[in-house]
Amino acid sequence: MNQLSPRATSDPYFDLGTWGRKVSTHSQEAQTWFNRALVWTYCFNHDEAITCYKQAIAHDESCAMAYWGISFCSGSNYNKTWALFDERDRINAIRQCYIYSQESLKWVDNASDWERAIINAHAVRYPDDNPGRDLGGCSRAYADAMRDVYTKFGRDDFDIITLFADALMNCAPRKLYDACTGLPIATSPVFEVKALLEGALKMPGVDRHPGPAHMYIHLMEMSATPEAALPAAEMIREIFPDTGHTFHMPAHIDVLVGDYRRAVEYNYKATLADDKYFQHNGGLTFYSYYRLHDYHSLIYAAMLGGMSKAALSATERMEATITEEILRVETPALANWMEFFKAVRVHVLIRFGMWEDLKKLDPPEDKELYCVTNVMRHYGKAIAYAATGQIEEADKERELFKIASRLVPPTRLDFPNKITDILKVASAMLDGEIEYRRANYDVAFRRLADAVAFEDELPFAEPWGWMLPARHAYAALSLEQGRVEQAAQAYAEDLGLYHTPKRAHQHPNNVWALHGYHECLELLGRHAEANIIKKQLSLALVGADVEITSSCFCRLGNIPSCCGKPALNGT
Repeated sequence: MNQLSPRATSDPYFDLGTWGRKVSTHSQEAQTWFNRALVWTYCFNHDEAITCYKQAIAHDESCAMAYWGISFCSGSNYNKTWALFDERDRINAIRQCYIYSQESLKWVDNASDWERAIINAHAVRYPDDNPGRDLGGCSRAYADAMRDVYTKFGRDDFDIITLFADALMNCAPRKLYDACTGLPIATSPVFEVKALLEGALKMPGVDRHPGPAHMYIHLMEMSATPEAALPAAEMIREIFPDTGHTFHMPAHIDVLVGDYRRAVEYNYKATLADDKYFQHNGGLTFYSYYRLHDYHSLIYAAMLGGMSKAALSATERMEATITEEILRVETPALANWMEFFKAVRVHVLIRFGMWEDLKKLDPPEDKELYCVTNVMRHYGKAIAYAATGQIEEADKERELFKIASRLVPPTRLDFPNKITDILKVASAMLDGEIEYRRANYDVAFRRLADAVAFEDELPFAEPWGWMLPARHAYAALSLEQGRVEQAAQAYAEDLGLYHTPKRAHQHPNNVWALHGYHECLELLGRHAEANIIKKQLSLALVGADVEITSSCFCRLGNIPSCCGKPALNGT
C-alpha cells in the first residue's frame, strides 16, 4: 500500500515553521513527517500532505494517524466538494478514502484515546467504497461523530476544534450565509461553527495554530461582516514561510474590506512560496489550482487598486506556469479548473485600456483545450475595436465570440462559477459597448444594465467571476452621456454605499469607482459628500501607477487630469 522509500527528515525540505502535534509512533522521523503532513492538510495542499503521511508510514507502518491523514486528504473538502469531482475522480477518491480509513482502524489499538476517537469518527464518513452512497448523509454523520469527539476531548484542543469546524462546514459548503444579504442561513450549521471558532480564537496559543483562523476566514468571507475576520487574518499571515495558502488567505479579507495594497502584498508573498513548491514538485496535482488562484487574486487586487505593473507582471508569471501538460491531466480533469487562468490577461488589458495589445491577441491553436482562452480573446478584441471606433471589426469579433461560446462545455469553471454563466456577462457587455459606439444609447445602457444584473447573479467567488466590475463601464459611459444620477447610483453600489449588490460583489475603496463617484457628486452639487470621497480617493490614488481619468478606459471624452500620471496606450 505504501510504496515510498523512507526519506530522512534531515534532507532539505520546505520551511513549515515549528508547529506540530504529537501522535502515537515509536519513530521521531515518522513524527516529523506527520507534523509536516498536518500543516499541509490545514493549508489545503492535500497532495503534499498525502506524500508526507506516506513518509510517516514508511518510517512507522503502525502509525494509525498517518493512515487517517491520507484518507482525510483524499476526499472532498470545503473548496472541492463531491459535486465538483468528475465520475472517475470521485470513484478513485472514495476508494482511497475507504482503504486508508480501514487501514487506520487496523492499527487503532496503537493509538491514544483522542486519536482513536478521531479515527472512529472518520470511519463513519466512509463506511464503504460505494460512490453511489448518499455522500451528503455521510458528511452529516461524520459531523455528528466529530461533535462527540469534541465534547469528550476537544473543548481546548485546536486540532479537534478545527476538524469539527471543518466537518460542520462541509455539511453546507458555501451555503452558510444568504448570498444576497450575507445573513446567516438558520438551517445550516453556521451558528454552531461561529460559536466554536470564535471561542477558539479567544484561547491562548491559537495564534500559533494554522486551523481555527483559516477556517474562520472561510466562514466569515461570505457574511455581511467579513471584517470580523481581520484579527484571524493577522494570526496566520506569516505563520508558515513556505505555505503559500497561509499568505493568501488573509487577502480574502483584505480585498473584501478594500485594502488592495495589502492584498497585493500578501498574494505576492503567496506566489513566491507557490513558485518554490512548483519548482521542486511540478504542477501535475490539484494544488496547481491553489497556486494559480493566488496569482489570480494578486492580479484582481492590483486591478482594483490601479496597479498595472503588478497586474501585468503577475499575469506573465502565472501564464509561464500553466503548461499544456498540466491541462491535459485527466483525473482530476485539471483543464476544467485551470484553463480559464490563461484568459485572465484579457481582463487585465481591458482594465488598463491597452487596446492595441488586445487587438494583437491571436486565437490559440487548440481551440478545444483552450476554449475559454479562445472565447475571451474574441471578447477582448471586440471590446478593443469598439473602444477605438472600429465598429465593423468589433462586429466580426462579436460573431466569432458567439461561435466560440458554443465550444465551451458546462464543466469549465472559474470556481465556483461556470464559464457558461460568466459568458452571459461578457455577451451583454459586448452588445452594450458596440451599440454605444453606434450611438444607440438606450439599447447600449439596457444591455450594460443586463451585464450588471448577470454579474450580480454570479455566486460568491474570490476573486469574483467577472474581474472588471460591469458597473465601472456602465457608470463611466452614463456619465459621458450626462446621465449623472444613473452613474452616481452605480458607483455608490459598487463601493458598497448602497445595499443593492451582494456584499461580496461590492468593492470598497476601489480607485476607479471613487474617481467616478467624486465626479458625479461634484456635478450634482453634493460638495460636502464629494469632499469626503475626495479624501478616500486621494489615499487610493497613492497606489495607482496609471492616470485615473474614468472608471473605465472605454470612456473617451476629454476629462480633466486628476493626478498627473501617464496613461497607458495614450488613453
